[in-house]
Amino acid sequence: MEVIRQKEGKTLAVTLKGRLNANTAPLLEKELFPDLDDVCNLRFDFSQLEYLSSAGLRLLLIWFKAMVDKGGSLRVLHPRPEVMEILEMTGFVTFLPIEA
Repeated sequence: MEVIRQKEGKTLAVTLKGRLNANTAPLLEKELFPDLDDVCNLRFDFSQLEYLSSAGLRLLLIWFKAMVDKGGSLRVLHPRPEVMEILEMTGFVTFLPIEA
């Protein structure tokens, strides 16, 4: 999986390319962890994310809660249909802001 980050103030925009699964989720967590202390808003561009597993959903849930606790937000942008289907089936669409 490829991770492209762009930080502006208290917002971190992250583009993910490839697959977010049990193998890549720990790497993503380790890569983003240092940047999250002073971040209140996370934006994930999923336009090039091919697959999202339960390990990836776990990270989204943890980071969503962390951002809300700081008074910020986490948003998912442009998910592909196969990833959107996973978000719908798991109920993440009921609380996670998603922009098509």
